[in-house]
This record gives sequence, structure tokens and C-alpha cells, in this order.
Amino acid sequence: MPLRAMLLLPLLLTALAVAAAHPLDPLSAAELAAVRAAVLASPLIPSRPLTFYYVGLDEPEKPDVLSYAYASGGAAAALPRRAFVIARAGGESHELRVDVTASANATVISHAVHTGAGFPTLTLEEQFAAVALPPSHAAFVESVRRRGVDMDDVLCAVFPVGWFGDGDGEPRRRRVAKVLCFVASETANFYARPIEGVTMVVDLDAMAIVGYRDRVTYPVPKAEGTDYRAGEVGPPYDGPTPAPGVVVQPEGRGFHVDGHVVRWANWEFHVGFDMRAGTVISLASLHDAGGAPRRRRQVLYRGFVSEIFVPYMDPVEEWYYRTFLDAGEYGLGLWAFPLIPGADCPSNAAYIDGHYSAQDGNPVDARNMICVFERYSGDVAWRHTEAGFPSQLVRPDASLVVRMVVSAGNYDYILDWEFKMSGSIKLVVSLTGLLEVKETAYSHTDQFDGDAHGKLVSENTIAVYHDHYVTYHLDLDVDGTNNSFVKNTITTITGDTGTNTPRRSYWTVKREVAEREADGQVDLTASESPSELAFVNTAKKTKMGNEIGYRIVPSGVATARSVLADDDFPQRRAAYCKRQVWVTPYAKAERWASGLYADQSNGGDDGLAAWSRRNRGIRGEDIVLWYTVGIHHVPCQEDFPVMPTISGGVELRPVNFFERNPLLRMKPPAPRQEQILVNGSCAR
Repeated sequence: MPLRAMLLLPLLLTALAVAAAHPLDPLSAAELAAVRAAVLASPLIPSRPLTFYYVGLDEPEKPDVLSYAYASGGAAAALPRRAFVIARAGGESHELRVDVTASANATVISHAVHTGAGFPTLTLEEQFAAVALPPSHAAFVESVRRRGVDMDDVLCAVFPVGWFGDGDGEPRRRRVAKVLCFVASETANFYARPIEGVTMVVDLDAMAIVGYRDRVTYPVPKAEGTDYRAGEVGPPYDGPTPAPGVVVQPEGRGFHVDGHVVRWANWEFHVGFDMRAGTVISLASLHDAGGAPRRRRQVLYRGFVSEIFVPYMDPVEEWYYRTFLDAGEYGLGLWAFPLIPGADCPSNAAYIDGHYSAQDGNPVDARNMICVFERYSGDVAWRHTEAGFPSQLVRPDASLVVRMVVSAGNYDYILDWEFKMSGSIKLVVSLTGLLEVKETAYSHTDQFDGDAHGKLVSENTIAVYHDHYVTYHLDLDVDGTNNSFVKNTITTITGDTGTNTPRRSYWTVKREVAEREADGQVDLTASESPSELAFVNTAKKTKMGNEIGYRIVPSGVATARSVLADDDFPQRRAAYCKRQVWVTPYAKAERWASGLYADQSNGGDDGLAAWSRRNRGIRGEDIVLWYTVGIHHVPCQEDFPVMPTISGGVELRPVNFFERNPLLRMKPPAPRQEQILVNGSCAR
């Protein structure tokens, strides 16, 4: 090889390494543009215009990704890059797979037409187009005039219609949505001032109002007391102001972000972005210092929020259909907004951008979608004080948080993945935002006759009862892909204990290994519910002979399950919400709990409940955990006009995964690693 070529070779290899994407990296802007060009150039979709509804990574086969991620003896070969596309043209939903390994020569490699029930996620552009229709609709103009409202103050929003048996057996129903309107003057909280009684139906393909009804007229609630902005609420404020403080790390951040791969303490994982799921955590593994040689041990192959189901509990005409599937109908990634440094995330955070495809297929830059930061909150990792010893032994805790905030209409969901040095992963859902309310003629609860379907939170304002069910897809691979699901139940033993002691009872653990999918469904609210649930790798044991595993530990108050009737239409669409825990065999296509086409879906043959009816074997297999964080929300006056954050979630906690407490082998945080500025001075 010539000398000049030898000198240039390292630079060439470095450039190729930078250019090569991780197989689970989200599609880049250049790749999205290449997908658009390939789809538009394909003769497989002859109709025009063509609208893009979903463009996401068509991830490689799982064994190939695992070989890539955990290859030993050198760098793994790059895997093909492919996109999965849902586009509509001529009234049909087309599914395409596009090879973008060479972006300059992207190629459509497969094509199919969806013939079942349901429609893809609504685009942002068509929602904006739909809400622009009412001001030009004569009947609506008259309804607004009759209520004494200025049309310039009206703001509207798109609401999916759900499914209520209409068109059953006719999968190609008309693609429609409902449009509801509010008064947006005098307050930022326009949700508190609905124009109640008016319902418009919009044909989204024709982009025209095809149905209108003004059923009943209530007074629009007053604007006073509805605003939540600091400049509108006060001063004066009640009580003293908390001292300001920021996190300062003199030695810099303790984590490293390399593209989409994050490394911190004993953790390494990949962070992705998807326009439907939002944050996607993949290949989460632990570097175990307890063995020789030190090695990465698998914990989580892929995890994300699969669906958020929010049914409201008012059966009247303007409310009965409000049974939202936020991921499948709206898209969590589409409704994630840029995070605000110092407010959404602390000052020591790093940010990860995303990209998604607009309705015309062009890439959209989504800046600061995800933040990553270390948390030093004053928690204790472990401690012990013993009388007779001169010192107390305390280890402060630290964790790494990956955060996204989704503002799905009136609600804001703060979605955290918290990685602990102990090996735990905490999934935390925090709810805040604005209540969805309805007008009423009443101003006091004593005036109500019958079920109000909610609570009176302000004059002429009822906050309607509703639920939140946040369902996670968690493909746990505990020290390998083949795992089993174990249910341990605390069982009381009474009577003769078989000992020469006066004890009359004790409890022990009854262990059950789930054989099939029906055995892997658990209602945590049932009286006979197991006290401990775990994924275990029966092929691997500790030196003591215990099976290596991870516990599933509910946290907070968010363990509600749906109490709707099984034959109610919203319940049929989200049947999986009857139980918080489901376990299924891994299948690449089984990602969305509500099915691939959630809008107007009927809960038929796609989705978590439908897949599980096959009752496949799950013992010693590559299995997936589906966990639902559930909250029954009975609103109260403190939730108005803006709701204080409430949190719940689940913890994935190691059980016999390590030989002993892994924190003992880790260097504790340095005393100066966290400093707090209090009243302008530095306190340690």
C-alpha cells in the first residue's frame, strides 16, 4: 500500500465509524428525506396525493442486534437500515418497508395495503386544517353568536371519535373526527371555558364538516380564577418563597452520551426517539464488577410506552366518545415539546434531539426532546448505625434520569426512566396539566340532582371523572433472552408448626412458574394477587444456587385497573387494561397494545388482548412484560385551574442478579460532587 494511502487509512476508518449508525438509532433527517423520495418515486402507490402518517425505524431482527451489541473479539458488522412507513392515498392505508442502508439509493422493498379495521395516527397538519373549518361554518357561527362569544376568541381542537359498534364488519369506514371548541380570551386555560353542547364531525380525507349539532346551551364559564400563569395569579403570594438553588458539578457530568448510547456508573443503554412511542430505551445492560472478567449483563432489550388510554366517564352525547388512545391516535413523539432547561430538566442535563416525518414526508427537527441528568436528591442508598461503634456508615444515593414530557391535549405526562446504581430501573409517570371540564348551570354541589359524572371545581364547571392507563412494552432479557415469569405468593401456615415452640402460625412463599400466556396475566388489585412477580433466568444461578432475576415492584398509588363492563366498546378496544400485568412471547410485530391502527379500532384481531388469546407458551422463552400504570382520577378543587403533579410507576429491581449488594463494589460519589447554591452562596 502506498505511504499516502497508509496515512489516510485511519482517517477514512474514523469517518466510516462516525457515519455508521447504531442499528437502533432513530432515522436521521437524511434518512427520512431518502424514505420520502423512495416512496414518492414508487409505482406501488399509483394514487395521489399521498400523505405520510408514520415513518419509523424498522428495527433489524433481534438476534442480529444482540450479536452487534454484545459482539466479542472486535467490532460487529453494520446491519441494514430500514424504515417502516404508513402512508395513505386513494382512501387506503399503505404499508411500505424502505431500505435506506445507502441513503442516496433508498429502495422500497415491500408493500401491502391495510384491509382491517382502524386508521393510522392523526397528523399534526390535518388537525390544524380541521380546526380551521368551524369559523367558516354558518351553523357554528350562529351558535357562537347566540352564546354571546366573539368568534375571534374561539379556539378548537380535534377529538378522535372512538368506536361504538358502528360499521362493524365494514373496515373501510369513513375517516372522521370530532371538533370541539373553547373560548380562548382572558385566560390561558381555554379548556376551562368550553362551548358545551356543540359537536362537529369532520371528514379528514375530504377535510370538510359533514355533521353538526347544537344540542343544549349552557353559559360559558367565567374566565376569573381559571388562569395559571404567575403574572395572572399573583402576587401577593401565600407564605415565604423557597430559596433558589441549582445543581453544580465542578468535575463535570458523570455520564457520557455517545450518539444515542449513554454510559453512567455501571449502566450502558441506547436512547431512541419514535414519533408514536416517544422515548425508546434499548440494550440496557449492567457492567458487573462481581465476576471475572468484568462483563456486560443484559437486562432490558427494548422498552417504551406502548399506549396511554384515557376514558372519560360522562355518557352524554358530547362526552361519551372521549376515550382517548394517546399514542395510537395522536402520537406521543408528535406531541412531545422541547424541554425547558432549568425547569423541565436541571442545569446539569444533556439533551437529545429527534426527527420525524411531516405529513408531506419531509423531515422535521425536534430539538431537546429528551434530557438526561444525574439526580442527587438527598436519598440514602444504604446506611447502618450500630450502638457501640464510633461512626455511622451511610452511602448517599445517585441515579441517572432520562426524561420526556408529552403534552397530549390538556394533560402533560412527565415520563422518566431512572437508572439506579443498585441495578434497578424505575419507570415513573407524573401527571399534571389542565382538567377537561364541562359547563353546568350549577354553582354549588347541593344543586345537583343525580350523577354529575364529576366534581364541581369552580362555578358552572364540572371536572369529569376519568382514568389514565399508561401501558409499557418491556422486553426484559435477564442475563439472556430465555426467561420465565414467576409468581410468588405469601401463604400463611397455621396450626402445628412442626417445632417445639409456642408459635401457631408463620408465612412462607408459594412459587408458581407461568406456563402459558393465560398464566402471565395478573390483576394486582385482586385479593389473591401474588406478593412478588419476577422474570428469572432459570438457566443461570448465583453461587448460592438462586435463580437470577428481576422483580416487578409497583410504586405509588397507580395500580388501578379498568372497571368498565367487558362488553362496553371502549373496554373492547383497550381490553388489556383489565389487568396490570401481561406476559407474552417476543414477536417483533407485537409493539402496540392497542394495535397498529388505533384510530377507530374495534379491538378485534390486533392488540395485546387479541395476541394473548392464542395462549402461547412462555416458560423458558424470550418473553415480554406489559405493565400498565393505572390511575382512577376523581378530580378535586386543588386540581383546578392547573393540576399539581401526581406520580406513580413501577420498579424493575434485581433479585439474586448479583452475588451481593453491587453498591459495595462501586466508588461512592465524591463529597464535592454536588454543590447547592443557596441564596447566592455556595454550600457544601
